[in-house]
Amino acid sequence: MNGGHAKGKVLDIKVADIKAVAPTFQHQAVKLSEALTTLITALDGYGKPWGDDKPGKDFGKKYTPNQKHIERATGILVLGLTSIHEAMDDMADGHVDNDELIKGMFTKVKRHGSGHDGDHAGDHGKDGHR
Repeated sequence: MNGGHAKGKVLDIKVADIKAVAPTFQHQAVKLSEALTTLITALDGYGKPWGDDKPGKDFGKKYTPNQKHIERATGILVLGLTSIHEAMDDMADGHVDNDELIKGMFTKVKRHGSGHDGDHAGDHGKDGHR
């Protein structure tokens, strides 16, 4: 049941892996955007190739809204892929920042002039009490 993870390890985040895969989402967003542009250009270039008779008009009434729906949906996918790229970069940066914060919480700091580290267990207040 360990799912390929080391025993006892619940979450194994490798910042380098996140940073390495994040650009893939942006690359695919660009490719999808280019494909959408090609599709729109081609379809718009055809004009309205259906006839002006009743079946042609009925087809056009259904075709045009569906075409616009596909264009909008694909545009949303492009934005989603770009958003995933940005979120992965932010997540990797946040993970590094969090690691630094936690490391700082558990690192003793030298006190200037005392020669003692930041452990204040032996410090006493003005009245000699802790």
